[in-house]
Amino acid sequence: MYRGVAMTIAGSDSGGGAGIQADLKTFMGLNVFGVSAVTAVTAQNSMGVYHVENLSVRSVREQIRCLLSDFPVRAVKIGMLSTGEIMEAVAEELSSYPGPVVLDPVMVSQSGHSLMDSGAERAMRERLLPLASLVTPNLPEAERLLGLPPGSIATKGDMLDAANRLLEAGCRGVLLKGGHLPGDDIFDVLICGAEEVLFEDRRIPGGNDHGTGCTLSSAIAAELAAGEDLKTAVTRGREFVRRGMETGVRLGRGHGCLYHRAPAPWVGDGA
Repeated sequence: MYRGVAMTIAGSDSGGGAGIQADLKTFMGLNVFGVSAVTAVTAQNSMGVYHVENLSVRSVREQIRCLLSDFPVRAVKIGMLSTGEIMEAVAEELSSYPGPVVLDPVMVSQSGHSLMDSGAERAMRERLLPLASLVTPNLPEAERLLGLPPGSIATKGDMLDAANRLLEAGCRGVLLKGGHLPGDDIFDVLICGAEEVLFEDRRIPGGNDHGTGCTLSSAIAAELAAGEDLKTAVTRGREFVRRGMETGVRLGRGHGCLYHRAPAPWVGDGA
């Protein structure tokens, strides 16, 4: 039996390591049934993004509407939304959705390709952040959302301050990912309600890290769809990513991909 139903609203990655493809692999790896609304089609591989073609606003709306009208969607993950118009449409379609929403503010690809137009950042701040049960930015994304110069978030203290500022912007929870800081240790900060949690892990070598952000946010959404609380969902999502990186494989000439079928012991025999 599936543990629940989750929906991803994101772009397609033709290379299979990130985007909708990574989200659906993650849902399946955690024994959650996945449905999807595609917002854009990208031509990319392990080395970079070569072309982005956005779907029409109507197409995105109709996908979300038909899924929510039929499936018992218990959590939603939002990934790549390239335009302000698409963000406005997604915000409107989810305005009455009662379940948890995990927002992964995808702004730039791992290879450095911009994935947002000029009007999208404002729409994200004003329309999507207030809908989010959890937002999962890395440090450069948090700096852009807060209007800070690059490199402003440089310590654990800076991370806590930035996470609290994002809460003030309207979202209900923040997982600020510190992987861009130098060093062999990685720190992530989770703030939900009055609770602050600092996660610490050793950096995993090997370069099998394409799609880690997509996989983490969709793993959290999957655990929320399975009925777990936010702290448990984040803890398990981080563990799922860690296991996927440790068992990942380099198939192309660029970054390696996670292994989305790495064992998740808490799932049981249904996975």
